[in-house]
Amino acid sequence: MLSLRRTGAGAEIIRLPGTAAPARTARRAGWRRLGFAAAVAVPVIAAAVYEFAVAADQYVAEFRFTLRGAETAAPEAAWFGGGAAGIAADSRVVVAYLHSRAAVDAVGASLDLRRIFSPPSADWASRLALPAPVETLVRFWQGQVEAFYDPDGASVVVRVRAFSPEDALRVAEATARACEALVNDLSLRLRRDAQRRAEDEVAAARRRLDGALEALRRFRESAGLADPEKAAAADAALAARLRDELAQAKAELATLRRYMRADAPPVKVLDARIRSLESERRAVAGNLGDAAALPGEASAAALGVFGQLDSDRKFAEDSYRHALENLDRARAEADRQQVYIASFVPPRLPEAPLYPHRWRVVGGIALVAFALSAIGSLALRSIRDHLL
Repeated sequence: MLSLRRTGAGAEIIRLPGTAAPARTARRAGWRRLGFAAAVAVPVIAAAVYEFAVAADQYVAEFRFTLRGAETAAPEAAWFGGGAAGIAADSRVVVAYLHSRAAVDAVGASLDLRRIFSPPSADWASRLALPAPVETLVRFWQGQVEAFYDPDGASVVVRVRAFSPEDALRVAEATARACEALVNDLSLRLRRDAQRRAEDEVAAARRRLDGALEALRRFRESAGLADPEKAAAADAALAARLRDELAQAKAELATLRRYMRADAPPVKVLDARIRSLESERRAVAGNLGDAAALPGEASAAALGVFGQLDSDRKFAEDSYRHALENLDRARAEADRQQVYIASFVPPRLPEAPLYPHRWRVVGGIALVAFALSAIGSLALRSIRDHLL
């Protein structure tokens, strides 16, 4: 930096002390540019080397499904929660399950997840570090399995990542089976809760009917009074009704087996009902065999006792019939709430890796390094100018 100083003979140009020469300023600018380039180039080159030379390929197997009711024609119909809001809420229950340890345990029962997620060919930063406790495995699973609810299609989307196409497909298929088992278990539990009270009422009414029939039989044997025709007619009517219900249940079972598997919850419940009806029919058939006529005249008092016992029997039969009707209504209501998984995009074997996103990672690191270097350079220049 130059300055003009006046003397007796005229003026003299002098250089002020402490000022940098132009060459030194140029060198400083060159070093700043070099440092800025190094701060950007080094992390970008390191990221590129890792992504393109070290990082292992990862394959994605995707499947999609929706939740449907037994009488549902559209995904907007209701099940546990009712309506579209219920579908969304319960689909999110399945999504939450897929991110939990329960899903890891269910899939791990048929697959060795630690071996699948830690192959020797995968790089150390991407694979599961062994030995891995279950908590570490769950965290790694949550990074490899992406599950979310798609409100536009009212469906659950699941994407599974693995280091080979075959492993991705196996894990996706096992995950789909775990989801189906969860929904079937929840649906069966709902049916049992809805029917338990009605079944308890049927059992109580049956015990009452058995007690009335047994009391009437003992009175006939002790008093020598019988009304075999009426008793036989009542038991025959009950047996006929049970026979009709049994035929109807078998017809329903045959219809369900046309489009459902043998282990589906509706088929199991209907099969159990058929066995129950057959047991009741055998019990009524045994009562018919006890209705044998007995000889002798009955006194008026005996006839009164017989009439009371017969009234108790009729009341017990009516109660039993109403209990069976309530049970049928409860089962029908449970059938309307029956839920199953409708898979419309099953898992398929992937052909090309989708991860890692190499160019995206390198570009992101380049942008971050450039931004941090620019901010650092501006900060240093501002501090230097402030000090000077």
